Amino acid sequence: MLESYYTVKPEGHEEVTIQKSRFIGYVKRCETEEEAQAFINEIKTKHKDATHNCSAYMIGEHDLIQKANDDGEPSGTAGVPMLEVLKKKGLKDTAVVVTRYFGGIKLGAGGLIRAYGGTASEAINKTGIVRRQLMKEMKVTIGYTLLGKVENVVRQSPYTLETINYMENVELLIYVESGQEEEFQNWITDLTGNQAQITQGDSTYVEFDVTSE
Repeated sequence: MLESYYTVKPEGHEEVTIQKSRFIGYVKRCETEEEAQAFINEIKTKHKDATHNCSAYMIGEHDLIQKANDDGEPSGTAGVPMLEVLKKKGLKDTAVVVTRYFGGIKLGAGGLIRAYGGTASEAINKTGIVRRQLMKEMKVTIGYTLLGKVENVVRQSPYTLETINYMENVELLIYVESGQEEEFQNWITDLTGNQAQITQGDSTYVEFDVTSE
């Protein structure tokens, strides 16, 4: 499993008008090629009256699955520019479809490349990018007298406080980046004067919003 990677939020879209043509960009997170193809077919069905439904996707930890389709536009002017946007933004497990309704003005090869790449980029920015970070769930059990101090310090730390369970003692569920477990345990031990019980839970991906460029 990757320590961290970038992808999009589950789904989104954006529409732009270029030289009287409507370009509608659809974006979806897809973890398999089958999901990506199903998403593309869904958009094609939704816009079966469109002039073109061009697509691109990158799937897998190491981007082993990369596909681009011009759907009738001149070769290399639609799908490939969209795929290049995914590469430039460093996105994984992402599929994008750009639907075009022709407005009567031809854009030329350069214009098409800019239009499809630009629409894909706008749709991705509108949808939102996230960083998925592999984290280890750590359960910290302390007495109530320590809660105020520990909660306050943890919230200001690089660690992510997920949940507080109020029982006989207090359980704090905290996400720690994979590989930092020992450092975290030492930190909590010092913070609580060795009055905390710390146990490790499962590893999971936690998502953090990223500002689009």
